[in-house]
Amino acid sequence: MEFKEALAVHLEAIKQRDLDTYKNTVHENDDVRVILLNGKEIKGYDEIIKLHQAWFGDPDWSIAFDIVDAKQCENTGLALLKVHYDDLDEKGSPYQKTYWLSLHFQRIHSQWKLVFDQNTDIV
Repeated sequence: MEFKEALAVHLEAIKQRDLDTYKNTVHENDDVRVILLNGKEIKGYDEIIKLHQAWFGDPDWSIAFDIVDAKQCENTGLALLKVHYDDLDEKGSPYQKTYWLSLHFQRIHSQWKLVFDQNTDIV
């Protein structure tokens, strides 16, 4: 599978809240990181899966991705996306966010695995 195909599988797993498929796209080590919009770092496969299990269990949100750029260079794949996110706040009021998402994948034993995910507000 080429990087862009693996990226599509990863993004579709998020959109569909498919935890099993999502798990298969993330590197299973302690160095994998997700940086949330608020700057909080989630580190390690188990912690990232716990975060996504809780998030995927929330039925109120939807997400769409525009791929701005995606490049593969040997065993590294990088993608920059613009994310459109809709959700409900604690009071049940709808809100929307648009932000940058930077994803870094590595080809490990012929499979593309996420090793870094950073969410950044657009200013």
